[in-house]
Amino acid sequence: MVFPLTKPQSERFGLGGGVTLKALFGLTPFLDVGPSAAYSYLTSSEPFTDSGTVWSFGAGFRLKRPHDAESFSGISPWLDADALYIRTGDLNRPGFDAAAGVAVPLGDARRFWIGPFVRYLQTVQGDRTGFDSRDAKLLTFGVSLEVGSGIEPRRAREETPPAAVTQVVQEVPPSGDRDGDTVLDDVDRCPDVVGRAENEGCPVYEKVVVKPDKLELKEKLYFALNEARIEEASLPALDEVVQALKDNPRFRVQVQGHADSSGEEAHNQVLSEQRARAVLDYLASHGIAKGRLGSKGFSSSVPTDTNTTTAGRENNRRVEFVVSFVVLNSGSAN
Repeated sequence: MVFPLTKPQSERFGLGGGVTLKALFGLTPFLDVGPSAAYSYLTSSEPFTDSGTVWSFGAGFRLKRPHDAESFSGISPWLDADALYIRTGDLNRPGFDAAAGVAVPLGDARRFWIGPFVRYLQTVQGDRTGFDSRDAKLLTFGVSLEVGSGIEPRRAREETPPAAVTQVVQEVPPSGDRDGDTVLDDVDRCPDVVGRAENEGCPVYEKVVVKPDKLELKEKLYFALNEARIEEASLPALDEVVQALKDNPRFRVQVQGHADSSGEEAHNQVLSEQRARAVLDYLASHGIAKGRLGSKGFSSSVPTDTNTTTAGRENNRRVEFVVSFVVLNSGSAN
């Protein structure tokens, strides 16, 4: 539904309609760019006066909530704007538009999106002798339909283990050496990746130690003060955890968050859960399937040192606080 906002168009025309086509190409999950074309018409409100038509062509950008976001059922608010070439009647003029809307996915594959929007269009009128030189302004309310590639194929690739690995696991007996590193599988801590005998069959990682029941970091992970935001200095260590998990596709891990006894217990519990979840989200965003991951916060309930000294509290925050990644057996739940 289109209607004019300003004179003289609001005096000559009533409500109308229109359609806009956009071809958007994603630069980032948050930003799309691309060309657009639109047609609008306004019904005449005066006898013997033709309807008004507006053709516009241009290009612009769209800011949006990523279409693979999990929360709020995937609903994606968006804002966009275009620079336009506009033709009305026999006049060619520049203009621009801006719009806001909400897109709701149809189905789990998220190939189709629908939702309401409002768009503002302004045609810039230059000075013309004998003509009204005011800009023309239109407002449109409508429903948008988006068609895209969807996200189901990407999820399937993340959650499905490589067929070759599955085949090898099925065919090689428990006492074999399926990775061929001369360390038998029943004593090999990393049976799916070539490692060293002196490191119990695992590769030598700079920041990670593979133990029978956990992946243990050699250094502390740092977070913003009283927040669940991971500091940039800790990202190389987490990247090596990602690599260790990719090297060992059968590992299922639980990220455990621990705190010292400073502050209120309820606050520590929530913060430890949020920080454990932040680490889990980082691993998932770097290619580890969420079906292999779990997280849990323990607050200060499992200390490894005294909480009566500064050094002890530091150890309690560091040693077990999203530093250990417990490796679950293949039949265990998260």
